[in-house]
Amino acid sequence: MVRTASASAAAGPTLAVVAREAGVSVPTASKVVNGREDVAPETRRRVTEALDRLGYVRRPRFDATKAPRLVDLVVHSLESSWSGAVLHGVEEAAHDAGLEVVVSAALTRTRAGRPERGWLDKLVARGSSGVLFNLAELSDSQYAWLEQHRIPFVMIDPVQEPPEGVASVGAANWQGGLTATEHLLSLGHERIAVIAGHRRTLCSSARVAGHRSALASAGVRHRAEYVRHAGFDENLARRRMLELLDLPEPPTAVFVCSDRMALGVYEALAERGLRVPDDISVVGFDDLPEARWASPALTTVRQPLSEMAATALRSLLRLMDGHHPESTRTELSTRLVERASTAAPRV
Repeated sequence: MVRTASASAAAGPTLAVVAREAGVSVPTASKVVNGREDVAPETRRRVTEALDRLGYVRRPRFDATKAPRLVDLVVHSLESSWSGAVLHGVEEAAHDAGLEVVVSAALTRTRAGRPERGWLDKLVARGSSGVLFNLAELSDSQYAWLEQHRIPFVMIDPVQEPPEGVASVGAANWQGGLTATEHLLSLGHERIAVIAGHRRTLCSSARVAGHRSALASAGVRHRAEYVRHAGFDENLARRRMLELLDLPEPPTAVFVCSDRMALGVYEALAERGLRVPDDISVVGFDDLPEARWASPALTTVRQPLSEMAATALRSLLRLMDGHHPESTRTELSTRLVERASTAAPRV
């Protein structure tokens, strides 16, 4: 896979650096790393100390023909129905392929410019053949670490645009935002607000862009005060909805960029004694189980989470076999699921 120059520069210590630190040649350092016997005890000691001091990870380059049939799924959290849907898709695809899957939740912060060692070290110890990252934001040094150790990986719905050459699978977020807003426009709404996730998140910005495109195509004026960000947090979405209701001209409909945030919107409307959809229409995004359980059931944009995860695993398998895709970005289509939370605005 291709990496940016900045990512390569952020990689961990090379064998040449270790050799220089120990005062030996690179071939001699390589012998120590690979367990060769033809090295003097004192030289072996110096190289071993340099390896430990510099944090060099002793791992052979990836060889798909010798690798165990084990892959890692690294998720941001194990506590959401989102993660459950992703895990379901990975499990089914892994079963079909005869793979074992190790699931873990990981933080991606760095210390002094070096990657967090927790899940990286465990990855090495397990000898995993590849990794799936879900909703992860990796640092340049972590990308470089994976490249340095020749570990194939695929991003599922990456938070930010991955570096060039990194394979990723996501949903058609722009189209989803367009579809949600077109649905509200078709019902006669023009005062349509949007409660988005994080400002810098790839999926959130695409959904807002689709929303704005639908407004522009319909000749409806975009209002800056109708765009709020809640970081995909249910409680913050509740507060943002209350802010919208306090505007001199509050919206008659709101497109909420996740189902979890839509539940917070429901709470805000209930606090003000407003009914969905009689007083205000609500559209969510994701089609998680919560969307069906809400009262009234939530109209939402379905993104195929399990299918995204299964597609990512199949892409990972191809990388593990040494095949590189023609296109590194795969987008699966979204579709509107109409339920009971939308209706025409009151005249």
